[in-house]
Order: sequence, then C-alpha cells, then structure tokens
Amino acid sequence: MATITLKGEAFNTVGELPKEGDKAPDFQLLNSSLETVKLSDYKGKRLVLNIFPSIDTNVCATSVRNFNKRAKDLENTEVLCISRDLPFAQKRFTDGESLSEVITLSDFQTQQFGKDYGLEIENGPFKNLLSRVVIVVDEEGKVLHSQQVIEIADEPDYLSALKTLL
Repeated sequence: MATITLKGEAFNTVGELPKEGDKAPDFQLLNSSLETVKLSDYKGKRLVLNIFPSIDTNVCATSVRNFNKRAKDLENTEVLCISRDLPFAQKRFTDGESLSEVITLSDFQTQQFGKDYGLEIENGPFKNLLSRVVIVVDEEGKVLHSQQVIEIADEPDYLSALKTLL
C-alpha cells in the first residue's frame, strides 16, 4: 500500500506497484472502439503506461499532452494512457486535441487493472479511481521504471521515465 495525497490530505492505494525487474501483470482494458486490449498484444514493443485518475482534470490532461509530444521520438514504443474514464470521454479528448501519438485505454469495465497493479485509490474523494503512476515496460514485459506520484495534483517525472528508454 502506498500513501498518496490530494492537496496534502493523505489517502491509500490498494497495494504495491510492480518494481523494476518484475514482470508486468497482464491486463484487459478497453480501447476507444470498445475492444479488449491485453498486455500481450504489445509483446515486442516497449510501453510507457501513463496512468491517472481522470482525463477530465487539468493535470491528467497535461500528462497526456506531454507524453503525446514526446512519443514521436520514441522508437518501438507505445504510450498507453490509462484511466477509469469511459472510452468515449478519452476519445473525445484525444480527438479534440488532435493527439495521435498516444493510445487511451479504460479500466472502467473490469476495474481489475488498478488492483493488479496496486494503484487503485482505496479511500477519500478519489476512491476507486486510479492513482497517478508511470510505469515503463520493455519488449518482454519486464518493468524498467515505476513512479507513484505522491501528490495527485503533481505531474509525473517525464524525464526519469523516458531516460529508461534511451
């Protein structure tokens, strides 16, 4: 369990993030066409998992924009932006902002991803949403980097995550 904050007030997550060297847990998420996507669908690609509470908040939207901008320069890498927003809301945002370098995926249906990755918020006003986390996974599904952003209102450390891909 991790302790995170929202404007200084402490909350907990349901478990521990996968650590560097761990095999990333498999997942089943929905894409914008309501198709199920699994981790194994990306075998052979490096992944940046940009995970956040809701695309309809300023910091979450900023993280999607920032990773979209940086994704163009990443070889053999997909940036997956994951939340519990409905796929329609995710698509509306990325289409409205012309963001074509990231893939949005939703955990709203099974709500298992947040539990399996240990990052679902356990209590407080964001209870059951996903906490702000960045996880980088190599071509074989091994975790290269993970960051639990302690203050929900803060952006992730983009450069630390992307350095692991150089």
